[in-house]
Parts: sequence; C-alpha cells; structure tokens
Amino acid sequence: MADAVGSIDTPDAQDELPEAKKKGRKGGKRAKKGPLKRLALFYRQIVAELRKVVWPTRGQLTTYTTVVIVFVVVMIGLVTVIDYGLSHAAKYVFG
Repeated sequence: MADAVGSIDTPDAQDELPEAKKKGRKGGKRAKKGPLKRLALFYRQIVAELRKVVWPTRGQLTTYTTVVIVFVVVMIGLVTVIDYGLSHAAKYVFG
C-alpha cells in the first residue's frame, strides 16, 4: 500500500533542505554584544515590560485584600470545625 502525500514516513519536497540552508549563522545577535551590554538590554526590557502592567488602584487593592482576608478566615473556620468534629468522632469510636 502506498503512503499518503505528506505522511510521516515520506517527507514532502519542501521539507528536504539542501545542506547549505540547514546551517545557520553562528552566534546570532548575542555574539556581537558584550556581557554588560546584554545585561543593560535585559534591564531595559524589564522596565519596558513593567510599564505595560496595569497596576490596581488603591480602591481595587483594598477590595482584593479584604476579599482574600475574608476567604482565609472562612477557610480557617471551616477547617477548625471539621477538625473538631473528626477529633470528637475519633474519641467516640476509639474511646
């Protein structure tokens, strides 16, 4: 049975590249710069990304903080009730 065109077993013509095209440049852009210039570029990119961040307003931050604190208190209460119930159940079962 013949394989279908483009199957894994038979590569297409565009998949086969001559040896000259398979070799890429050595180093690329990074090889041309020294370590200090690369470090400076890295920090400039960090600052540029931080400028894109949408920071919450004071009101949003207060709301988010309140929601998290309330959620944590509720979960502490839930775990406490479950722990108390299981400890009493264990005392009842095992004496």
